[in-house]
Amino acid sequence: MWQKHPCLTGVFLFIMKAAMKIQIITLFPEMFEGVLGNSMLWKASDRGIVEYSCINLREFGLGPRRQVDDTPYGGGDGMLLKPEPVVAAIELARKNDPDALVLLPTPRGKVYRQSDAKELAAAGRGLIIVCPRYEGYDERIVGYVDRLYCLGSYILTGGELPAMTMIDSVVRLLPGVLGGELSAEIESFQDDDENIEFPQYTRPEKFRGEKVPAVLLNGHHAEIAKWRAEHAKKA
Repeated sequence: MWQKHPCLTGVFLFIMKAAMKIQIITLFPEMFEGVLGNSMLWKASDRGIVEYSCINLREFGLGPRRQVDDTPYGGGDGMLLKPEPVVAAIELARKNDPDALVLLPTPRGKVYRQSDAKELAAAGRGLIIVCPRYEGYDERIVGYVDRLYCLGSYILTGGELPAMTMIDSVVRLLPGVLGGELSAEIESFQDDDENIEFPQYTRPEKFRGEKVPAVLLNGHHAEIAKWRAEHAKKA
């Protein structure tokens, strides 16, 4: 059946039964329109490989003002996401996909690496990603989450950008998304090693006095492989 995309305005997608479901719990669903509606992420949904949906956390807010945050016990600056709205949103998402993994991007989580992206892509399970906001979240929310991930030693204003990063890293690894069979294998950080992919070149052969290395032009595959291995760098 054809279904209007919950995150993308005016985009209609054919959803196949085998599609991987990715549900995003966020206060700002509009942030995902451009990311999920372009490039390989859009192609993956258009091909029925993945199905995206956004759950607006505000709809689960409490009271006439739909409150989703409150001040922390013990004092301190900022506001924390309340447990009631977040847990209610997670429970709705689980009804949509009971076998899905619930992910929470947080500085307290495990550092997210390529092996995590590969595992999530190969697991055959949907994803529910909770996007924190404000100063953080009530700790009791963690009891409803399967995995905590940290995407780096820096501070962002919310979990939307980490969610987009995780979605991109996983969806590109799903069968049928990338063009070449080895596109996802000959890359930096495969199997969590610290190797950076070797330098690559395309036409023209000469640009502003700089030439493509001759070894890449001779058609000798063994020599090319050796050159590439020698020029791969450590992070």
